[in-house]
Amino acid sequence: MKTPSGDQSATPSSKSGYDLDDDLDKDLNGDTLREECGVFGIFGHPEAAAITALGLHALQHRGQEAAGIVTYDHGRFHSERRLGLVGDTFSRAEVIERLPGNMAVGHVRYSTTGGTILRNVQPLFAELNAGGFAVAHNGNLTNGLSLRRELVRHGTVMQSTTDTEVILHLVAQSKRGRFIERYIEALRAIEGAYALVSLTNKKLVGARDPLGIRPLVLGELDGCPILASETCALDIIGAKYVRDIEPGEVIVFDEHGQEIHKPFPPQPPRPCIFEYIYFARPDSIVGGRSVYEVRKAFGAQLARENPVEVDVVVPVPDSGVPAAVGYSQFSGVPFELGIIRNHYVGRTFIQPTQSVRELGVRMKHAPNRAAIEGKRIILIDDSLVRGTTSKKIVRMMRDAGAKEVHFRLASPPIVNPDYYGIDLPDRGGLLAATHSIEEMREIIGADSLAFLSIDGIYRAMGFDGRDPANPKFADHCFTGAYPTHLTDQTQVEQQPHQLSLLAEAS
Repeated sequence: MKTPSGDQSATPSSKSGYDLDDDLDKDLNGDTLREECGVFGIFGHPEAAAITALGLHALQHRGQEAAGIVTYDHGRFHSERRLGLVGDTFSRAEVIERLPGNMAVGHVRYSTTGGTILRNVQPLFAELNAGGFAVAHNGNLTNGLSLRRELVRHGTVMQSTTDTEVILHLVAQSKRGRFIERYIEALRAIEGAYALVSLTNKKLVGARDPLGIRPLVLGELDGCPILASETCALDIIGAKYVRDIEPGEVIVFDEHGQEIHKPFPPQPPRPCIFEYIYFARPDSIVGGRSVYEVRKAFGAQLARENPVEVDVVVPVPDSGVPAAVGYSQFSGVPFELGIIRNHYVGRTFIQPTQSVRELGVRMKHAPNRAAIEGKRIILIDDSLVRGTTSKKIVRMMRDAGAKEVHFRLASPPIVNPDYYGIDLPDRGGLLAATHSIEEMREIIGADSLAFLSIDGIYRAMGFDGRDPANPKFADHCFTGAYPTHLTDQTQVEQQPHQLSLLAEAS
């Protein structure tokens, strides 16, 4: 469960009172969205662990803090969970050899709930009354704290600080007869966003939240079913995409075939709009749409709404590249790689002095002076969170000789926190929530600043605009229209002293 710090409004700061350089101590990446998690599962394949490791490699963009795989073979479960990248552990043959069996589930993690410690690394596993059970989760439960406190009150001993463990205990304590009945009863108790892959000694189970906020797809390799967060995980292993798991669907695979359950009343789906803006890999197909083509369409719509007289279009790599291509193609302004990204920067870096900290951004982004010197440039990025990286990149472009620096964002201003698995700051930490467009422009130092409108997002995806009565996506970070109950957040707002309990549980 993500730690909501409350939807606390902050008084707009003056330009001198909002020192974004202070954030360099906290986050070298600065103005970025944090990826969610990625899940993968396969049933009936003799190389289940190796295939799962490859699938997790393809999903690495969804979480770089930890990775884990659980397999089952001849009456025994096997687990390998490690902090770090997939390749740090699962590229070694001896590790794969410790994971025998023809069915497996895997997970890559970015911690939106619980700290970066080994006990929080998924898949989580426990021996239940009916046998072993492993679960991997992408998403965030908005009533996870409430459920956790109730479980602990009745004697449950928690081994981790992640909301995924709540699901495990709900299944364990169910009085239903069949496993799938216990599993569905647990799902009915939880709120929020989830895509789950689970493993028993006989079954691979996938489940998607009733609104389809988090993605989950079904594939097939050599006749064996696969569940994954994105289609890029199928592509890397040569698997065939079959279909998306439907919102609210529970699908079970065992030696007898597949079994489908739909335990929730049907309702209009609300998939997360950030899968298209940022999270999914550009080569993935999400909800039947090419992520790359959607991001190009965002860029073209941005050019329609916010044109400016410039000489070159420059993407902020890598997430801003497709939108910049779309902007360039629509506007006719040449596309140039004015910023070169170093892909070999580690996630941590000791920065002992202010002067060295200020150089930190150049470890990740370097100016291509030949493409920008003496020119009017427009920078295209996917989104703006705190403004830290945007400010540093604008400064870098000016230092490299750019005559004018204009900034465009291929999404609307982010003015609300997220409680469904995106690690965003509370409202006070979101630059757009506490500042006007002009104030933000002055803070980051651009000659002009503009965002894609919320209607523009929808138009780029083939709709006439956003219908407030029937929004097609979970777009609450822009609009405040949260698609589910926020049980834990409501309790915190009503009883502020529970913030400390929430922090302890997360």
